[in-house]
Amino acid sequence: QAVDYAMKASEVGKETDSHEGRVIEGVFDGQNMIGPHRKVYSIPVNYSSKSKLVEGDILKLTIDNLGNFIYKQIGPVERSRMMGVLARDQDKGDYIVIADDHMFKVLAASVSYYKGEEGDQVVVLVPKDADSKWGAVENIIKRGNFSHQRE
Repeated sequence: QAVDYAMKASEVGKETDSHEGRVIEGVFDGQNMIGPHRKVYSIPVNYSSKSKLVEGDILKLTIDNLGNFIYKQIGPVERSRMMGVLARDQDKGDYIVIADDHMFKVLAASVSYYKGEEGDQVVVLVPKDADSKWGAVENIIKRGNFSHQRE
């Protein structure tokens, strides 16, 4: 079943002011953080990608007194690891991973970080107990090359 992240954010999220600035807790929806009042906060793709954020993760955003946005993952959901194949959405050109009859959108930043190409095998992380549209790229195995790439 699909999760209503705005509803989850209104249940688990909160907004407070502190000496550090404004602190907002919310839920990651695959691309953005949804705050407790349904406000959408953009997350830098390099952070989502590097942190391997998964739909449903609880995040804390601190907007400091200088206006800097600092994200931190504070409540990761339980994950499942799936193996799939990297492809491109025919209409939009976005990267997708096809795994076990499911199609997951993945961040282009993750694909370029691992130098992924269509047809490569992808290890994606998805929420264990919920349907998701997005997967987090954990690793990419190049076609014809079974050694893992690590930075």
